[in-house]
Amino acid sequence: MIDVVRAGLQDLVMDLGRPGFRAQGVPECGAADRSALIWANRLVGNADNASGLELLLRGPTLRFPLGGRVALAGADMGARINGVGVERGREQAVPAGGLLELRQASAGLRGYLAVAGGIDAMPVMGSCATFLAGGFGGWKGRALKAGDRLPLGRPGRGRKGRLSCAACASALRVLPGPQLAGFSDAALKALTASEYRVSADANRQGLRLSGARLDYTGGQTGSQAVLPGAIQVPPDGQPIVLGWDGPVTGGYPVIAAIVAADLPHLGQLGPGDGLRLSFVSLDEARNAWRRLQQNLDEAILWED
Repeated sequence: MIDVVRAGLQDLVMDLGRPGFRAQGVPECGAADRSALIWANRLVGNADNASGLELLLRGPTLRFPLGGRVALAGADMGARINGVGVERGREQAVPAGGLLELRQASAGLRGYLAVAGGIDAMPVMGSCATFLAGGFGGWKGRALKAGDRLPLGRPGRGRKGRLSCAACASALRVLPGPQLAGFSDAALKALTASEYRVSADANRQGLRLSGARLDYTGGQTGSQAVLPGAIQVPPDGQPIVLGWDGPVTGGYPVIAAIVAADLPHLGQLGPGDGLRLSFVSLDEARNAWRRLQQNLDEAILWED
């Protein structure tokens, strides 16, 4: 089990999400940086979809009354076990009664903590991912609080290894959106020629960007299905990238959509961070997804 001594800014129980319920108005949710959660789970011998913790910007302090094995991936949160610094991207043993302290994130926005056996939360619609707006999933449908006690599943057999690459990127690839033709030539040029910055108005539902104005001249659009990574443009011309807990339908024109392979990088961008966008073909997007899957398999260097 895990006792929450001090909660971080937003600590959420997360797995890889609940696909298949968008027709009922429920987004997929799941880890914003799926790759980081998968890597952390593999390092402690869990299934890829085991429930771990997604930690936003400032991490919690956790006590392990019975001890355990943990791994951290994603943003560096200055982890310490009983006051001794520990390395990201490797399995670490926590002794019985041990204290794991996580601090301010650097080199990214979100850190991921996997514990051998996974967090034994109650699935909702087949997933333990927290959906804050809906108030369900995860641990009581909310972020963790001091005093929470999280049960753990039965640990599996782990293998020793270390994560060799976990860099995040700010150059994101996009595919054309359904309303691309309705934007002015100046808007299309600005979208890829200029840098945008993530504004303070950013969360798991979406990230509002600030930068060059994108003018839409295509007339009124009706409501349409939207997915994480869709770039909507409201009347003020400042784009909004929909996030993992974002709406399943929207009425703003969609100029482009971030390719699935780059969504983990989006999950590590926070307020003030810059990003650039570039169009790719559908074949290039598919190849990027294949390379991501290959990277997931090759990024951990296992020890004999």
